[in-house]
Amino acid sequence: MKVSVTEADGLERRMTVEIPAEQIETEVEKRLKDAAKRVKIDGFRSGKAPMNVVRQRYGVGVRQEVLGELINKTYGEALQREEISPAGQPTIEPAEGGDTGEGCFSYTAVFEVYPEVTLAPFKKLKIEQTTASVSEEDVQEMIQSLRDQNAEWKEVDRACAEGDQVEVDFLGKLDGEPFEGGSAEKQNLELGSGRMIPGFEDGIVGMKAGEDKTIKVSFPEDYQAEHLAGKEAEFDIHLHAVKEKEQAELNDEFFAKFGVEEGGIDAFTAEVKKNMERELEGSLEQLNKSAVMEQLAEANELQVPSALVKDELQRLKQEMLQQYGQGQDIDLSNIPDDPFAENAEKRVRLGLLVSEVIKTSSLAADEDAVKAEISRIASTYEQSEEVENYYLQNKEMLQGVQMKVLEDQVVAHILEQAKVSDASKSYKEVMASRSAG
Repeated sequence: MKVSVTEADGLERRMTVEIPAEQIETEVEKRLKDAAKRVKIDGFRSGKAPMNVVRQRYGVGVRQEVLGELINKTYGEALQREEISPAGQPTIEPAEGGDTGEGCFSYTAVFEVYPEVTLAPFKKLKIEQTTASVSEEDVQEMIQSLRDQNAEWKEVDRACAEGDQVEVDFLGKLDGEPFEGGSAEKQNLELGSGRMIPGFEDGIVGMKAGEDKTIKVSFPEDYQAEHLAGKEAEFDIHLHAVKEKEQAELNDEFFAKFGVEEGGIDAFTAEVKKNMERELEGSLEQLNKSAVMEQLAEANELQVPSALVKDELQRLKQEMLQQYGQGQDIDLSNIPDDPFAENAEKRVRLGLLVSEVIKTSSLAADEDAVKAEISRIASTYEQSEEVENYYLQNKEMLQGVQMKVLEDQVVAHILEQAKVSDASKSYKEVMASRSAG
């Protein structure tokens, strides 16, 4: 076997492999003789067909089978001989006619290699780390939010105002004629929610149950339905009921909804604060980890293999489908790459950089930290012991935790050497940044 490697554009390599024709012919002939003993061909007894007939009938298929197996075998051997680690799967290009003219079969494997990474000194990195805490005001606002979420709408006998919920019929018309999609009966609408086109909800404010009214509004110029965009319309409104929000009372029944069976308001407040602090801790960890990774990526420019980016694109698409509960029968190729491209390239780059930090710093996942992380995850479940055992016995889940711990160690290792500054933020700011991310 003869191997030659040439560099193409960027990270692409072209590895040409030549296999002696004698090696191919010997294997083809061996398999044809084995086949001749078993196959049944019309006009001949089983296993008695002449070799020229067997060769004519099965020769092409057997040759293709042998070549395929030899390509797979020699490709791996050639990579090992040349000490090359490809990034992604190769494209195989057989030589024209498969023959070099020197009694050899030749093919070229086209693939990318991993980039050489030389990390910038960590001491030059300037990294901001965020601190925050949960204040009593934050807790009270959260309790108020929980009360709002569990509020009930109670019918009232008065004119409606912003913040009320109304039950209405409406019929929309363009030039006096009803239009499709412009009507509804007994529609619940919270005034001020902005669900309807501008001016619609404002036009209802001040009406009482049983009243009728016609309002004029204009559809926005960029309205999604082109035949309505920019048009002025009339809506006949009939109001059935006015309802105001009645907040949930802070009582034992309300507390029980959140798992607090005793201890009253004090126990409930403590539980709310504990949950907020746990969420804040997780958000700070992710925010500060991202700050380290962003500086690591910014300080280390490198070309990334397109094959790895392509694979990452597929993973991001699959994650998106799983997030929205979509089935596995959706063809990922029908989902455009553009919305995922930047994130895919970023994730691949960071993956290469983190791997280099792990290698050059000789880091390994700390076993005690892995067990502690599994215990932390398990503690959020009722059957914590079962969950913990599941993680320890499931190779894939365990590897996921090990990688998370290892990434945490990478972050800590970089922070030990970098120039670190603290930034104090409020609970709201941190949680808002998490939502934006």
